Amino acid sequence: MSTREFDTIVFGATGYTGRLVAEHLLKTYGAKGRVKWAMAGRSAAKGKEVAREIGASDVPFVVADADDAASLEAMCKRADVIISTAGPYQLYGSKLVAACAKTGTDYVDLTGESHWIAQMMAAHDAEAKKSGARLVFSCGFDSIPFDLGVYYAQEAAKKKFGAYAPRVRGRVRDMDGGLSGGTLASGQATMAAVQKDPKLMAVLGNPFALTPGFTGAAQPDGNTPYEDKVTGSWVGPFMMAGINTKAVHRTNFLLGKRWGTDFQYDEMQMLKGPPSGPAQSFTMNPANMPKPGEGPTKAEREKGFYDLLFIAEMPDGRTVRAAVKGDMDPGYGSTSKILAEAALALASVPRSQTPGGCWSPAAAMADALLKRLPEKAGLTFAVEV
Repeated sequence: MSTREFDTIVFGATGYTGRLVAEHLLKTYGAKGRVKWAMAGRSAAKGKEVAREIGASDVPFVVADADDAASLEAMCKRADVIISTAGPYQLYGSKLVAACAKTGTDYVDLTGESHWIAQMMAAHDAEAKKSGARLVFSCGFDSIPFDLGVYYAQEAAKKKFGAYAPRVRGRVRDMDGGLSGGTLASGQATMAAVQKDPKLMAVLGNPFALTPGFTGAAQPDGNTPYEDKVTGSWVGPFMMAGINTKAVHRTNFLLGKRWGTDFQYDEMQMLKGPPSGPAQSFTMNPANMPKPGEGPTKAEREKGFYDLLFIAEMPDGRTVRAAVKGDMDPGYGSTSKILAEAALALASVPRSQTPGGCWSPAAAMADALLKRLPEKAGLTFAVEV
């Protein structure tokens, strides 16, 4: 049992997504319930203002600055798990990961910045293994519904056919959601990083960028629209595939290549027919290009949803189809709930099962997530006929 003051601390709680995470924890567990949690950020005044606005005045606020290693280490020593929502992570997240690795503190975030993840793995995996810190990246819509969806489909295939499938198709059947200023800022920061160092394009385009020392089989083309007979529809490129495919391959890697060294995974969106022009990915309604700290309204978040299909295909053509659905907009309403529950799920997993190091979500805590997310975060997982 931990002797630390808090089960989890939401770092970046005064930002758009951090505030949503805090609201979920408050609504689900209360200010002084069985989950001991706190908010954190660089401004106590701003923290007090946000706490008052969301009704969390009884929740402690920890002052910590993303540029101040000492304040980050002091914060980390007080919690079992740090929830980081302060992005772009490549600009503001590196010192916090270092502090968690140093202090043996678990860590979750919602980054989709895969080149930064690779950098953090290279810099901190060895120290995290030594200190016991579990560093789990991409614990929002990027990439838990996809990473966990593949895991769930593979377990269904094993149960039905007695073996794991060498190929899984990830398909976005439908989705409605909004864009936040933080997402735009992360994309802009990534493009600036590529312009500064063109070699990063090789990382961004490599599905095995997060499996150091291992390169699997050639992967299916997810960029060219085609009529996918197995899916039962035309399919086209999906904008998050480059992030999620890396997470899925890292999960297979961390699970001892459980799904095979030649495992293939592609991720595309389902289309109503052949595209009449250049293929368009879901854009998540970037209507007015919000600034950092801004995002979809409460009404927009609540009317959002997503419906994902995963098809595990055996060598003889037999398939298992599994669905993952979320009850709010993917990027923020659902992400904030998933991220909060991922932190608590990680805390529930003993280190004997998931020791220190850099992890993907499904490899670190798949079973705990499959239990918590339907109960607390509005996700459903189901095998379809």
